[in-house]
Amino acid sequence: MCLFVFFDLPNVTKKQKKRAVYFVKSLKRHGFRKFQYSIYQRHCGSHAHANVFERRVRVIIPEEGHVSILRITDSQFSAIRNFWGGKETKEQLSKPLKQLTLF
Repeated sequence: MCLFVFFDLPNVTKKQKKRAVYFVKSLKRHGFRKFQYSIYQRHCGSHAHANVFERRVRVIIPEEGHVSILRITDSQFSAIRNFWGGKETKEQLSKPLKQLTLF
């Protein structure tokens, strides 16, 4: 499953900029990758795994601004359609990792 974090944080004052930078660096430190500007994505192997990272994100959310967290399955994510310059491409912005299954 994929965990997405969407955010719109104020960055007018130095304090706001510092909080926004800290938030983005923290997302990266927790394994999130930039999907688009102000959208970061992380692949999680299960709901329990996604719960862990959702809690980690909730702890670092700045007091100002808007942050949304969305979970989607790998199957839903694979149905994404990407367009560059008005033309569809088969390329994915961020490919989910293949999960290793042990028997």
